[in-house]
Amino acid sequence: MSIAEMTRTHFSAPDGTNQSVIAWVEEIAALTQPDEVVWCNGSPEEADELAELMIEAGTLTRLNDEYRPHSFLARSDPSDVARVESRTFICSVNESDAGPSNNWAAPAEMRTTLDGLFEGAMRGRRLYVVPFSMGPLGSPLAKIGVQVTDSPYVVMSMGIMTRMGTAVLQSIDDSTEWVRAIHSVGAPLAAGDTDVPWPCNQTKYISHFPETREIWSFGSAYGGNAILAKKSFALRIASVIARDEGWLAEHMLLLKLTNPRGRVFHIAAAFPSACGKTNLAMLKPTIPGWKAETIGDDIAWLGKGADGRLRAINPEAGFFGVAPGTGIATNETAMDTIWGNTVFTNVALKDNGDVWWEGMTDEVPEHLIDWQGNDWTPESGTPSSHPNSRFTVAAAQCPTIADEWESPQGVVIDAIIFGGRRATNVPLVVEARDWEHGVYLGATISSERTAAAEGTIGELRRDPFAMMPFCGYNMADHWAHWLSVGQNLRSSGTVPRIFQVNWFRKGADGSFLWPGFGENSRVLEWILERVDGQVAAQESALGLLPREGDLNIDGLDLDENVMEQLFAIDTESWLAEAASTEEFFATFDGRVPAAVTRQLEQLKARLTS
Repeated sequence: MSIAEMTRTHFSAPDGTNQSVIAWVEEIAALTQPDEVVWCNGSPEEADELAELMIEAGTLTRLNDEYRPHSFLARSDPSDVARVESRTFICSVNESDAGPSNNWAAPAEMRTTLDGLFEGAMRGRRLYVVPFSMGPLGSPLAKIGVQVTDSPYVVMSMGIMTRMGTAVLQSIDDSTEWVRAIHSVGAPLAAGDTDVPWPCNQTKYISHFPETREIWSFGSAYGGNAILAKKSFALRIASVIARDEGWLAEHMLLLKLTNPRGRVFHIAAAFPSACGKTNLAMLKPTIPGWKAETIGDDIAWLGKGADGRLRAINPEAGFFGVAPGTGIATNETAMDTIWGNTVFTNVALKDNGDVWWEGMTDEVPEHLIDWQGNDWTPESGTPSSHPNSRFTVAAAQCPTIADEWESPQGVVIDAIIFGGRRATNVPLVVEARDWEHGVYLGATISSERTAAAEGTIGELRRDPFAMMPFCGYNMADHWAHWLSVGQNLRSSGTVPRIFQVNWFRKGADGSFLWPGFGENSRVLEWILERVDGQVAAQESALGLLPREGDLNIDGLDLDENVMEQLFAIDTESWLAEAASTEEFFATFDGRVPAAVTRQLEQLKARLTS
């Protein structure tokens, strides 16, 4: 069936569509004035038709099936290559509910602005209606959304990243709560206008209305701004829903690990960008007898199950991974996942019709077409692929995907891990003394700036819970919510242990002390042996540390001096960091929970005692 035939068939809503959805789509269509309305069914045939449509428009290039079957390359407009945090808004009724880490706009004022931008924004284009489920459809932890968009690239991406289509639409009845997501590239076409391969608008807004569960995105077709199921729904709006309903929506990977004794564990781990999150989600353990399986690489929804234990699902159905730096040496599992059926965005094109990017292979091709469509050689002096170039692929295609990754009840979480990129101070691994201490560790996640372009070198870039750009409400209230969830879990006696890790500590010569990558399984082994009650730990001012000899470093070329450096605690440096943390907490205007500030005071007392 062609797109034209689909349009004619589905201009009216499919039979059985709930009236609330129909009325909303009609309202948005009246505002945006598209030429046609397409109700997406999520079928493979529909995806193929969208691909052909975009190939004809120049949006996609079909890759060589011999090397990358059923895969495509998209090149975006150079002005539309990443999330635009400066144009991302939380439009809560009260400004204080957005907090200092979000851009706030008054809802009424933002709606007036958006109404003006969206009026006629889809003229000359099709409005696609995309019903989707975050999480397995029917799971008690899943949520429903409907996105309207005029971008076929977004429709194709939503088909990979979510459970999308007719079954979701049919699941919506009068009692269903669903999130409304409106997106336009903001490039209407008048009669006779010639379209461009990647339409977008210099004016951009990504606006979230927490109280009414709405997302409005204008001007960008880039994934993080336009695939509204991802950061916008799964974190910004979902974190507010989670706060109101008593669960957690977090920027966390989910990993299943089985030890040599056959015990299965599940961990949830939060890392800011550039801290090895995807590598850990697709870990290949280097120590004998351990097996790691992937459940999710980016987002986790966690809630108390009927058994009283903390359970989690991966609400997404795909991976939206950063390409540069991903290679056989760094993440073999990811490379095996993207063998085909993948959409690549802003990477380079090889002469044989396959893709390439920096870090993919040790050998650099002699000639490429770069991400902007220009000839490229190693002497060009510029990267062939954009630093934020991406691959979009179904999670089910991952060779290490766990059997239970789509379990409706979720998996039991045994340990929670926080980590940042720290050259100094933070040891390789620390265990929190209790849940409150763990919340403090999460609240103080930070990475050290490593380039002048990022700010003062060595200065801490704060990213609490790795949620700074993604929490849909006041970050201090987020910490209070974590404390509440912990209290609820304690009532049934099943609280996961919390740990902090740091793979990035450096020696005096500036080199990394820990080998990282697959060797991080050694740290996970100690963490899970702690969970299993197999090893003891020793006290420190920061928390519980491994005793000498308990961390398995067999086969690693690490001397005692390196191990000492990995766990060294410099009192003066930590007191300075505590003072910096106190300043950071002060930015929240007295909303930091007393339990979190108490942890800071206790840390200072332990450091000085």
